[in-house]
Amino acid sequence: MVRWLAFSLVCAGGSLGLSWLGPVVPLPSAVRGVGGLFAVFLLPLASLLVPVLLLRRVPRKQRKVAWQLIVPPIAGVALGFLGTVAGEAAALADRGVSADAVVVSADHSSTNHCELRTVDGQDISPSLSESDGCRDATAKGDEVRVRYDPEGIASPDDGRTSSYGVLLATLFGAAVVMGTWGGVRQSRWDRAYGDA
Repeated sequence: MVRWLAFSLVCAGGSLGLSWLGPVVPLPSAVRGVGGLFAVFLLPLASLLVPVLLLRRVPRKQRKVAWQLIVPPIAGVALGFLGTVAGEAAALADRGVSADAVVVSADHSSTNHCELRTVDGQDISPSLSESDGCRDATAKGDEVRVRYDPEGIASPDDGRTSSYGVLLATLFGAAVVMGTWGGVRQSRWDRAYGDA
């Protein structure tokens, strides 16, 4: 059980940690991209495949997956995405700069994105998203008050903060508990088949 607990902690903690650290540290874009790939895809996939592939004694055609192992990949993907959002919020809280900005362009085609520039002419990168303050009524030339990252890594927001702590803790706990339980069940099936 201890090895499955450690494995589940590594997968869930890795997904959350890698995605959160990218905007907080701030890591170069290539490193953030690789970390994001691990956080959102590889570690959640490993949380399912490793327990199943470690069944050595059970013939391939008779192998089955413990239903508990469905939760860790889903929670891991969510941890990867929400960890990035939480990391961006932490980065803005730490090094964010509040400023009045002018909307340079507003794209309302699928999801709203507004390109911004400070009133003294400095471009703000990345663009302001719909959830962070680029509303349908926002148009080119409008002035908005935003908090942005001078490093250009964390997405700007309109100063309203959202806390993801409880949701992240719940997802992390679900991934670890269910991953450990599912790994233990897979191991029991493997031992039972070997003893038969």
